[in-house]
Amino acid sequence: MKRAVADSDKVRMTCRVTYAGMAVNIVIAIAKAAGGIVFSSRALVADAAHSASDLITDLAVIFGVKYWVAPADENHPYGHGKIEALVTVFISVALAVAALELSADAARLLMAGARCKPPGVAAFVIALAGIVFKEGLFRWTRAVARKVKSPALESNAWHHRSDAMSSIPVALTVAAARLVPSLWWIDAVGALAVSAFVLHVAVKLSKPAILELSDADVGVKAAAVKEVAEKVPGVRGVHKARARRYGGLYQADLHIQVDGSLSVTEGHDIGHAVKEAIVSAGLDVEDAIVHVEPA
Repeated sequence: MKRAVADSDKVRMTCRVTYAGMAVNIVIAIAKAAGGIVFSSRALVADAAHSASDLITDLAVIFGVKYWVAPADENHPYGHGKIEALVTVFISVALAVAALELSADAARLLMAGARCKPPGVAAFVIALAGIVFKEGLFRWTRAVARKVKSPALESNAWHHRSDAMSSIPVALTVAAARLVPSLWWIDAVGALAVSAFVLHVAVKLSKPAILELSDADVGVKAAAVKEVAEKVPGVRGVHKARARRYGGLYQADLHIQVDGSLSVTEGHDIGHAVKEAIVSAGLDVEDAIVHVEPA
């Protein structure tokens, strides 16, 4: 079984990749905004706002990670894992707000019917550069997120991917508007496409975090916990197995049945063996509460 990543290493790795992401986001956001204004691309300006929103989520991860890895204390006996879910929801809301603002601006442009001059070639180059850099940042951030088992960091990785993907229609619409000047409206349509994609990502990221905050049962994980417990010697039966996500890991509780003639100590030993089996089974379960009953 792989050794779990220490909390101090989680903070260090998360901050390193996120600080790098912030630096890239600042450069890309400035380049897109300046390029969109100078070279007349509404879609590229919209994409710049999306890139700038990444800075907010980067800050949320950097400040949040130091809290959600903190050990349990008197006021938080179950730990601080749900702070990560809160940060994930915040990232999703930031994405959704950015998407709605971008779509509203593009819709106003289309309804006004204002003919704009075709975007410059440099706007196309900037959009392509954004795709390359943000895709690379996505892959690096996602790799770190999966290593430290951080849903919030993986959400931030997908924020980078959404920025890379949103630059694709921007590049296409800039090229189309440049090659066919009569398609003056396609730049605004590209901005709407970007907004729709970003909103979809926001909804997709928020769902698991909201389920975690509401303590939704993870049926597949509970079934796996039950299967492991049933194989422990001395266990006659398993029922009421439940599991919930907590931070990047899971917590489980279950009832096991043992021979009723066993002593309290023997029953306790079997219960402890069940807990050890579940925690060490590679299910990402950090804790399990086992209730022992006579068969």
